[in-house]
Amino acid sequence: MAKIGGIEAKQLKSIIDRVEKLEEEKTAIAADIREIFAEAKGNGYDTKTLRQVMKLRKMENNEREEQEYLLETYLRALGMRPDLDAEEAA
Repeated sequence: MAKIGGIEAKQLKSIIDRVEKLEEEKTAIAADIREIFAEAKGNGYDTKTLRQVMKLRKMENNEREEQEYLLETYLRALGMRPDLDAEEAA
């Protein structure tokens, strides 16, 4: 292997080639994902909601439940959901 300035040229080229190949694959995969979301949108699905569902599916159950609880608490605090205490008092 040829060393230039203490760098293995063949190894360096191999690393760069591998990263470039993965970048190309990543670009192709991103295009495929965009096509799937376009298809979903064409079939009447809301893509923002789909993305949110996918995010929630990645979470552990307890983490998801905590997020849902906090969201519900914040919405109630902002008057965007009925307050359970007020409903029970009525």
